[in-house]
Amino acid sequence: MTDTKERILEASTELFRRQGYAATGMNQIVAEAQAALGSIYHFFPGGKEQLAVEAIRKSGALYGQLIDAVFDPAPDVVAGVSDFFLGAAQHLQDTDFEDACPIATVALEVASTNETLRRTTAEVFDSWITNTASRLHGAGMLRARAREVATLLLALLEGSFVLCRASRSIDPLQAAEREAVAIVSRALDSTDRTRRRATRRR
Repeated sequence: MTDTKERILEASTELFRRQGYAATGMNQIVAEAQAALGSIYHFFPGGKEQLAVEAIRKSGALYGQLIDAVFDPAPDVVAGVSDFFLGAAQHLQDTDFEDACPIATVALEVASTNETLRRTTAEVFDSWITNTASRLHGAGMLRARAREVATLLLALLEGSFVLCRASRSIDPLQAAEREAVAIVSRALDSTDRTRRRATRRR
């Protein structure tokens, strides 16, 4: 990937996150990226939609890496969940409530108007859920329940981002952290009880 293409993707990601897909124009992207307009069509012959697809996938992969970065050093999965939510709250506060989820911004806008971008955002969300579910399953949660809980955690996180930005307060994310920890703890305890009962029946 050339430096020019990288700059275009980075500029697009930032603009889509700040102002959405429809409000971001190609001239604005090249100005932000310090690139020629023709370079967009050289690297992205499908135009703005192709550029958005690649930007969503790239930023989705980068944000997905945060799951590993937070959970790997945590002593257990419950602590990892707590660290993730509290870290998100701190980052949102540090960026003056501007740097939330770039995928959600686009997803909310295009869900009913652009099927290609809707599918792309759905794929990114699914990759995050799958990664988180794998962590929960590895901690002992039943596979199907791990998937459900991972979905709940993402819904809590994304919903809290919206409320935090609207209220300019991290209170919603802090409340979500407490509920997320409780959900994961209960699911793990339930799994343990189920396995103990199954063992006693043998």
